[in-house]
Amino acid sequence: MRSNPDLLASAYELSAAQARIVQAGLRPNPGLGLELENFAGTGATKRIDSLETTLSLSQVVELGGKRGLRRAAAEADLDVVGVEQRARELDVLSEVTGRFIDVVAAQERVRFAIQATALAQKTLDAIGARVEAGRSPEAERSRARIALTRALLEQRQAESELRAARYALSATWGSPEPAFTSARAELFDLRAVESFQALMDKLEQSPDFTRFASESRLREAELRLARVQARPNLTFSVGVRRFEVNSDTALVAGFSMPLPVYDRNQGTIREAQVRLNQTDALRNAARVRARASLLALYQEMNTDRARVDTLRNEAMPQAQLALDQTRSGYDRGRFSFLELITVQEELLALQAAAIDAAADYHRVLAEIERLTSAALTRPISTP
Repeated sequence: MRSNPDLLASAYELSAAQARIVQAGLRPNPGLGLELENFAGTGATKRIDSLETTLSLSQVVELGGKRGLRRAAAEADLDVVGVEQRARELDVLSEVTGRFIDVVAAQERVRFAIQATALAQKTLDAIGARVEAGRSPEAERSRARIALTRALLEQRQAESELRAARYALSATWGSPEPAFTSARAELFDLRAVESFQALMDKLEQSPDFTRFASESRLREAELRLARVQARPNLTFSVGVRRFEVNSDTALVAGFSMPLPVYDRNQGTIREAQVRLNQTDALRNAARVRARASLLALYQEMNTDRARVDTLRNEAMPQAQLALDQTRSGYDRGRFSFLELITVQEELLALQAAAIDAAADYHRVLAEIERLTSAALTRPISTP
């Protein structure tokens, strides 16, 4: 959170919004005017003998509390920027979580690939002994070597994917090189989360929805400001006039105000009203989409958990038993090498599927936590 490049860049938005509050609270600047009359004409005004010089100071007086409403609109804008920053922080946390899961899953695949390589080597050694004893043809040893080569290639691929996942994770805190060697997590700890209705109740508290509440306040402030800006301001002036004809001086004073005949700010008022109505429509549309997404994610999460349970508690034990029986039968000549390799590949495929399903579960869980902005599980404390 302290080092993420995207968050460091977006933090400037908060500073800019705070600067807009300062600017909105400032009064209009006074004006300084110089007016020359009755010179460079004809007759008595041909030269500067009849010149009248007026030096004046003017000040616009805003009516209707415009300055306070401008500041209120800027403060509402700051609230919106703050909520958007919180949403970006949640996006980053969700991204970090997803990349962390990628690293953990890649580590599991590497561990699994090493085991698969060891199993292929063990099978090659066993077949080599059988070939040397004349109990199996040389072709079976060739097939076993091919299986080992394929396992080694898959292990290198898994190691390459792990390196890429580690770099992607470290990039989230702006580090060009991973400053860690491994990530620790319980990938197959799939704890149940709250009910769907409880998650639905959390939606309204997420920044995605609180942003609409803040934006509604901003639009309301803009509408109030647009309405009060229809009221004209007064401009007062006071000055000193000098008469060249007799070197006398006199004070002058006045005021002016625009006449709201054509421009009564009606277009800006209408736009502000439309923007306010649009915010309500966008909130309703976002609520519908979020609920649909939450339902889909919740069902997908339960499906992933069921997949993991089925694979680890039913399919994989049965595949391991089948492998043990097939290997024992192969040693006694009851099964062919092709049958042995097939059973091994089935077990390896189930192990890979279990890793993928567990990783999918945690990724979906991270998306639900991002959507609801609530931590649904707690880490297991370890000594």
